Amino acid sequence: MAGQLEGRVALVTGASRGIGYQLAKLLAAEGAHVVATARTVGGLEDLDDEIKAAGGSATLVPLDLADMAGIDRLGGAIHERWGKLDVLVANAGSLGVLAPIGHIEAKTFEKTMMLNVTATWRLIRAVDPLLRASEAGRAVFLSSGAAHSCKAFWSLYAATKAAGEAMVRSWANETANLPLRVNSVNPGATRTAMRAMAMPGEDPDTLPKATDVAAAILPLTLPSVTQTGGLFDVRKNCFLAYRDPE
Repeated sequence: MAGQLEGRVALVTGASRGIGYQLAKLLAAEGAHVVATARTVGGLEDLDDEIKAAGGSATLVPLDLADMAGIDRLGGAIHERWGKLDVLVANAGSLGVLAPIGHIEAKTFEKTMMLNVTATWRLIRAVDPLLRASEAGRAVFLSSGAAHSCKAFWSLYAATKAAGEAMVRSWANETANLPLRVNSVNPGATRTAMRAMAMPGEDPDTLPKATDVAAAILPLTLPSVTQTGGLFDVRKNCFLAYRDPE
């Protein structure tokens, strides 16, 4: 039986591990050809092996999102080969550092902003015309509860995720009259390497697995999605309401 994404093209960033890795597998299982990007070649190769073993197909693109020109080239390559993009999952990101705001080094601040904010903008710019060319383009951006909780010592990561959500909402409003649907996702605490870095004393067995979180996010990539400009909370299994501007 054909999958729900049969014949469609999906781009996943940060696909070499964690939620991105599992989402790439699920997209391929639904019939999408997955364009998988990450810095870690070994993780991408493992992903490719699993996808092919399950009968799916993928194109591997080793890419550091700090390479802005590389993001542009990726968009150009997708255009040349397929002429469109049906699904974007923007999963790649950096925790930066957890520290008092006055103790964050400038180079750390700038690098984290570049990876989590500037690269997100560059990616949107590169794929916007490709997603518009799809009859049902879907874009999903991984955010975090940190964007709203603004806990002590989380200022850098929280700021980048809040900026990312703002860009996504604005883009969704710009494209609201098109078939393109654009949403952010708060995956919640998940058993990933980034979570282990942030919470080294936490028992990982108490957290949901990346496979389960990815399965909850997958429906947002399907043509049946009607919501745009929303924030989907995986733990609550629903879209949360943003406050309308006064």
